[in-house]
Amino acid sequence: MTGLVLKLGPRERVLINGAVIENGERRTRLAVMTPHAHILRLRDAIHPEEVTTPVRRVCYIAQLVLSGDAEPGAAKLQLLRGIEQLSQVLTDPDSRALLAQATVGVVEGNPYQALKALRGLLPREERLMAAHRA
Repeated sequence: MTGLVLKLGPRERVLINGAVIENGERRTRLAVMTPHAHILRLRDAIHPEEVTTPVRRVCYIAQLVLSGDAEPGAAKLQLLRGIEQLSQVLTDPDSRALLAQATVGVVEGNPYQALKALRGLLPREERLMAAHRA
């Protein structure tokens, strides 16, 4: 089987190409066979009021592309600018690798890949923010 496999818990919601789909009472496994389908687990979604940090802001832009709320061409430039700004602050090798993956995702028109890589930066950003507050 090829494609993306979604494993959904009971009552879990997912956004697929702009449609909210809710799972039933049991765990389910779905195979999404359409390439480049826009899919977002709603439990992983960043809500507008949570866009309070630089990494979250860039993640949110990628999320808007996935949800169909942003035009991919216009968002591409914003994403690349945001990734460039993050790369000037997050200079460790792990962060650089994630930023490179995000860049590839943006350039290749794969917002899911970009979002996945950018979400990997959230724990690092949280640690940096906590250290700065202390």
